[in-house]
Amino acid sequence: MECHVYYEGDDDPDKCTARRLEKFDRAILHRSMRQVPYGVVLNPHAEQALSPADAEDGLGTLVALDCSWESAEEASFSMNGVHRALPFLVAANPINYGRPFQLTTVEALAGALRIFGEAEAAADLLEPFRWGETFLTLNEEPLDRYAACTDSSDIVAVQDDYLADE
Repeated sequence: MECHVYYEGDDDPDKCTARRLEKFDRAILHRSMRQVPYGVVLNPHAEQALSPADAEDGLGTLVALDCSWESAEEASFSMNGVHRALPFLVAANPINYGRPFQLTTVEALAGALRIFGEAEAAADLLEPFRWGETFLTLNEEPLDRYAACTDSSDIVAVQDDYLADE
């Protein structure tokens, strides 16, 4: 699955995971929203949770928005595609370690790939980050359970289990 990122450029360039993905040829960055191809758009404001059933809807394309959390408003996600929200996952990056839903761009893309059953692609995407493997280890159980789901309602049921324990 091809990973694309709409890059707003409003965060610290030294900590930007999207720029690092581009540097290591793991994702294609777009600086104009018009350039972003149709695909499954990871959108925290989406009404439906990402599930394995969405893998084919994006025609092999996964899209993320790279911006600071302060500017991640609903209007920022006005890209063409199938919009889906990631379920409960915990960040492993040094800035938001242990915080649920506070993922970097690479964590979001890798989480989506794992949900789609592409464990090797997820690990490859995270390889340039010293904490990348930690993300997969930290979220191993929920990612395995999400990947075994068939649709969004199953994902929400699994997520509810995790949120009830929080």
